[in-house]
Amino acid sequence: MSDPLVVVHPSPDVLAHAVAGRLLAALADAQAQRGVAHVSLTGGTIGTKALAAVADSPARDSVDWSRVHVWWSDERFLPAGDPERNATQAEEALLRHLPLDPALVHVPPAIDGPDGDDPDAAAARYAAALAAAADGAEVPSFDVLLLGMGPDGHVASLFPRHPGLARDDSSVIGVRESPKPPPVRLSFTFGALARARQVWLVAAGAEKAAAVARGVAGGDVSETPAAGAHGREATVWLVDRAAATDL
Repeated sequence: MSDPLVVVHPSPDVLAHAVAGRLLAALADAQAQRGVAHVSLTGGTIGTKALAAVADSPARDSVDWSRVHVWWSDERFLPAGDPERNATQAEEALLRHLPLDPALVHVPPAIDGPDGDDPDAAAARYAAALAAAADGAEVPSFDVLLLGMGPDGHVASLFPRHPGLARDDSSVIGVRESPKPPPVRLSFTFGALARARQVWLVAAGAEKAAAVARGVAGGDVSETPAAGAHGREATVWLVDRAAATDL
């Protein structure tokens, strides 16, 4: 488990472009070392802004996108194409602009998919897809796993004091009664997050400052789930000045 590195940027726009630059460099380095790269994307305002910055970057073509596996650490259990889904937002901001191999874009199941409205079956399906790409492990070693964070300190769909925090029986779980709508979601567990080489936690805004401070300090995971997200090689907090005010 890596000690956290905190990098503060002056504004959300600068933060988004900095995340984009780091991500392009990390994926290019991963391909140089291992031939392919695995990235897990996040949603939210700043996460989607960072993806749009990747699409606009002149360094975009430094990555061979046909050799990038794309995953999501959580997803809203809504119909495919719903504008609230992280995958839909990522498609519009970035993925449609890239020469990706569709077989390597691993979109979490939707409520109108093969498992219907059963989030546990959908979670098991996504867990099986992770294992199939993991060379004998339960989850691939993500080169970069991006996480947004809510003002309450949640990451993925792991919420404070929610029963999902304690789940370790699978890499992906169905989340019911989410305190943030929609109430039903799919989420990586902490065990899946811990398979990442690098975990980047991205946060902007003064409303997140207290949770950033608790997460960086390694506070109680049941109160601040972000405190439990660590990469094997690096854990990086990428924040704007407003989110860093309590550090």
